[in-house]
Amino acid sequence: MKRFESRFASLSGWGRAAASGLLVALLAACSLEPVYKRPDVDAPAAFKEAPAVTAAPAAAASGATDASAQNAGTWKPAQPSDDALRGEWWKVFGDSQLDALEAQAAAANQDLKAAAARVQQARAVTQAAKSDWFPKFDAGFGPTRERASAASQFQPDSVGGTTGTIWRAQMGASYEADLFGRVGSNVNASRADEQQSEALFRSVQLSLQADVAQNYFLLRELDTDQDLYRRTVTLREDALKLVERRFKEGDISELDLARARNELASARADAVGVARQRAASEHSLAILLGKPPADFSFAEAPLVPVTVRVPAGLPSALLERRPDIAAAERAMQAANARVGLAKSAFFPKLDITGAFGFESATLGDLFMWSSRAFILGPFAGTALTLPIFDGGRRRAGLDQARAKYDEDVAQYRQQVLVAFREVEDNLADLRLLDDQMREQNNAVDASQRAAHLSRTQYTEGAVSYLDVIDGERQVLLSQLQASHLAGTQAVATVNLIRALGGGWGDAKADDTAVGAAPVPADAVPAGASGAAAASLAALSSASSNSASEAVSVPAQQQVAKR
Repeated sequence: MKRFESRFASLSGWGRAAASGLLVALLAACSLEPVYKRPDVDAPAAFKEAPAVTAAPAAAASGATDASAQNAGTWKPAQPSDDALRGEWWKVFGDSQLDALEAQAAAANQDLKAAAARVQQARAVTQAAKSDWFPKFDAGFGPTRERASAASQFQPDSVGGTTGTIWRAQMGASYEADLFGRVGSNVNASRADEQQSEALFRSVQLSLQADVAQNYFLLRELDTDQDLYRRTVTLREDALKLVERRFKEGDISELDLARARNELASARADAVGVARQRAASEHSLAILLGKPPADFSFAEAPLVPVTVRVPAGLPSALLERRPDIAAAERAMQAANARVGLAKSAFFPKLDITGAFGFESATLGDLFMWSSRAFILGPFAGTALTLPIFDGGRRRAGLDQARAKYDEDVAQYRQQVLVAFREVEDNLADLRLLDDQMREQNNAVDASQRAAHLSRTQYTEGAVSYLDVIDGERQVLLSQLQASHLAGTQAVATVNLIRALGGGWGDAKADDTAVGAAPVPADAVPAGASGAAAASLAALSSASSNSASEAVSVPAQQQVAKR
C-alpha cells in the first residue's frame, strides 16, 4: 500500500509539472500584439498628368526611347517590393561620364556609408532582442562570509546562528518565459525597425543617385551658358571694334561708343557670374563623390538635350516602389508591435533562475562530489510577479504606444500623398516643358531675325545703336532661356525617376539595365524632347549663318538617346 501511494504521489508530481509546463507554453503562445494590417489609402486609378500611352508600332516608327512602351505591361497592384533591385536607372541617359560619377558616389559617399552603418546598428538591436528567447548562463567562483540564521538550520532560537566562510564554484542560469508574447512583440518591433533602416538606406541611396545626376546636368547647363557668354563676348568685341572705327571716321557719336563698351563689360561680368555658379556646382558634386573640392575638377562640355521618356506606371505601384513609403510602413509595423508589448505589462511576468555547482566550507573540499549544490527558481531570484498598482504608469504606456501607432499611420498616409504630388509635379513639368520649349524655339528665331534687321538698318542709318543693343540682348536672353529649359527638362526627368522610386519594370538582380541602343540624331521624334532638340539646333544654325548674328549653342550638341 505504501509503495502504491509513493508511486501515485510520484506520478501526480510529474503530472503537475507537465500541466505547469503546458500552461506556460499556452501563455507564451497567447500574444497580445494586434494583428497588423496596412492602412488603406486613396490611390487614384491613374496619374492625372501622365501622357497617353501611344501604340507600340508608332513608337517604334518614331525611334523614340520610350520606356513606357517597354514597361507599360509590367505594372501590377501594389505588393511589397521596396527591396527589389532598381537597376542602374541613370544609364538610360546614355552618358558614360554620368555612369562613372554614379559609380564613384556609390563607393565613397559618406552619407551612404552612415546609412549603411545605421542598418548594421538596427540588425544588432534585432539580434539582441532575439537573444531573450534563450536562457542566459554565467559562471562564478569565490568565497563568501555569511551568517546563517537558526531558523534556516531548523534550530531553535536559543541556539543562535552560525557564521562561516563558504567557497562556491557554480554556474548560474536565467530565463524569462515569453508570457503573453512579451519577448515576441519586442522582437517583432526590432525586426520592423531593422527593415525601416534598410528602407531608409535605399532612400538615401536613391537620393544620392538623383543628386549626382542633377548636379551633373546643372554643370552641363552652366557649361552651355559659359559657351554662350564666351561667344557673346567675342561678338561684342568685334562690334566694339567696328563702332570705334566708325567713331574715328566721324560717322557716329561718342554715345554709341560708350554703349558698345557698356555691353561688352556687362557680358564679361555676366560670364564671371556664371563661372562662379559653375565652381559652386562643381564643389557640390565633389562632396557627393566623397572627395574634397580641391581634388576634383570636371572638364567643360555643353549640355546634350535629354530625350528619355520615363513611364509613370500606376499610382498603386508607387506604394510598393518608393523606399520612403516603405520606411513609413515599417514604422507602423514597429509601433503596432509595441502596442502588444505595452499590453503585456498588465499581465504576470515569470523569470526563472537557477544556480548549479559546488560549495564547501574549505577550498580543498570544494570540488568533491559530496559538495554539489543547486538552487532552482522561480523562487531563486525574481519569482512570478503580478503587477497590482503603479499609479497609472502601465495605462499611460499603452496610451502612448497607441498614439504612436496613430501618428505613424497619419505620417504614412501623408507620405503617400507627398509621393503622388511629386510624381504629378514632374509629369506636369515634362508635359508643359514640351510647349514651353517649342515656343522658346520660336522666340529664339524671332529674336535672331530682329537682331539681324536692327543691325542692317543701323548700318543704313535708319535706327539708332540702342535698337542694335536691344536686339542682341533679346537674342542672348532667349538663348539662355532655351539652355535653362534644356537643363530643367533633364532635372525634371531625374526628379520623376526619383519620385517613382528609381528605375522601372520588374528587373531582377541578374537583369541588365533598362535602356535601348543609341539611335542616330536624325531620328529625333516630335514632342517634348523634339522641342528641346529643335531649340538648340536653331541656336547652332544661327551661329553658322553669320558671325555678326546672335550667339548660339555649338553644333556638336547632338541629341544622344537611349
